[in-house]
Amino acid sequence: MNPSAAMLFTAGFGTRMGSLTQDRPKPLIEVGGHTLLDHALAVLDGAGIRDVVANLHYLPDQIVRHLSMRPGIRFSDETPLILETGGGLLNALPLLGEGPVFTLNTDAVWTGANPIEELRTAWRPDPMDGLLLLVPREAATGHTGAGDFDLCADGRIRRGRGFVYTGAGIVKTDGLGRVGERVFSLNRLWNEMAAGGRLFGTVHVGGWCDVGRPESIPLAEALLRGNGRD
Repeated sequence: MNPSAAMLFTAGFGTRMGSLTQDRPKPLIEVGGHTLLDHALAVLDGAGIRDVVANLHYLPDQIVRHLSMRPGIRFSDETPLILETGGGLLNALPLLGEGPVFTLNTDAVWTGANPIEELRTAWRPDPMDGLLLLVPREAATGHTGAGDFDLCADGRIRRGRGFVYTGAGIVKTDGLGRVGERVFSLNRLWNEMAAGGRLFGTVHVGGWCDVGRPESIPLAEALLRGNGRD
């Protein structure tokens, strides 16, 4: 089964952004004249994804207001308790429906190929329970940590340092309920998939910048300018 809906993660506090998120959620920080949320939406639009769920926790009214004129977006309420990525996706399943879904973080900018299209092209539902879009560690602009995964010759991935997860992926959601918790990271599900040989990766063709800290904003804007996007 191929995914048609997308989970857009917009609930986080953005604490690493310091004063920039005191009065606005991180997805509404501007990079190159557009909010991070709009950069993410442009990725989904470019791949023709119209069925989108965004989760809400920190300053939710601002997210809702920003998206109020956009058709096709529904909201998953996490205002009582933020559920992290895995719990947030589990909470949103009644809105997303059955089957695999695209997942997309809202703290990055992209150049080159459309990341959702790359995932769609590489997705093979028989051997895969999850597919993550990666960039080589040395090409991960703005990323200050170690790598996340190593990529095997057959496309399977395991924990390692060679590649960084970009925040875009496809996940089969039937394993979420087995975690047995309400608040948890998608890392829990990925680790289970990797142990069973069913977690795969594909490498983004283009540029990517992790916009998780204030000092990453000029790096992201330089990346966009270098690609002819202001």
